[in-house]
Amino acid sequence: MTPTFAHGSLRLYLLSLLAERPRHGYELIQALSERFGGTYSPSAGTIYPRLAKLEEEGLVTKTAGERKTVYEITDAGRAELAARADDLRDIESEVTDSVRRLADEVRTGVTEAMKSLRADLASAARHAAPDMSKPHQDTRPHGDSNRSLREADMVLNEFRQQLRADLRTQAYRAQLPDATVPELRRQLDEVRASILASLRP
Repeated sequence: MTPTFAHGSLRLYLLSLLAERPRHGYELIQALSERFGGTYSPSAGTIYPRLAKLEEEGLVTKTAGERKTVYEITDAGRAELAARADDLRDIESEVTDSVRRLADEVRTGVTEAMKSLRADLASAARHAAPDMSKPHQDTRPHGDSNRSLREADMVLNEFRQQLRADLRTQAYRAQLPDATVPELRRQLDEVRASILASLRP
């Protein structure tokens, strides 16, 4: 999922971030990570040489503060952005596609986990059903079990719909870290194991 910048693309993207407001190096790293939903977080060794090159070209200036050096775009830098507006739009489109693919992976993980949990609940309900071959057995627990299964199914559907809505919102904001899918699976596995343990006599 980590994006690969074509030659000069990261340089252009840094200019676009500085066009929004002056930033220091760590802020640029954070901004890039947020834009890519956590799927890409460049190292200082990637960012600072490019900033130095932009400064050499007169596209940015830097001001050394007490603790951090702040970079600011120049008029020449803004002219460069304007001249390459189409290239920047292509980069933004790639960012959106990258985050959308991650969101699709998360939704797939939710669907698979929900199916597995529903199957386990159905299996548990069947095991809890009375043996109909035995005469005079009270069948009320069977009805209770089926009702509980239907209610559990409703709860799972509500959970999936709400989580998918939440994930779409985060993906739209480009704030879905790449650790989301494995963490989701881990937590759902824990919930599944806990519920099944509670069903055992």
